[in-house]
Amino acid sequence: MTLNIGDKAPTFILKNSKLEDVDLTSFSDKNVLLLFFPLAFTGVCTTELCQTRDDIAKYNNMNAEVLAISVDSPFTLAKFKEENKLNFPLLSDFNKVVSRSYHALYEEFVAGMKGVSKRAAFVVDKKGIIKYAEVLENAGNLPNFEAIHAAIAKL
Repeated sequence: MTLNIGDKAPTFILKNSKLEDVDLTSFSDKNVLLLFFPLAFTGVCTTELCQTRDDIAKYNNMNAEVLAISVDSPFTLAKFKEENKLNFPLLSDFNKVVSRSYHALYEEFVAGMKGVSKRAAFVVDKKGIIKYAEVLENAGNLPNFEAIHAAIAKL
């Protein structure tokens, strides 16, 4: 099963890298780009999030908030955010509830790891409706950022 364009986005409250609660419903005045990523400090994830960091003005200009989600602990995410100078919240889905609700969870990952977020992107509009959905099976691939930008620009 997957989430599709037009579906209501599952709501959530997750801890950010400062151990503060971040509630998806608190962004009703903005569009939200949810980026699920497998693991902090890995090559493709670092590339993806640094590219997002470098493009943050695009998202800000389109009234879009970026939230990046992984199963890493808030402490790991804090170090990852600091080392890469990331300028958007990193949220810990340590208990894997949100990744599972978005159908973006590898039950089996590499090296025997279980329960790791898939690389995925969802654009959620101000009404909480999914306007773009991409869940990648291959963690080595990046989301289609051109399609993401186009989806946000239409909102």
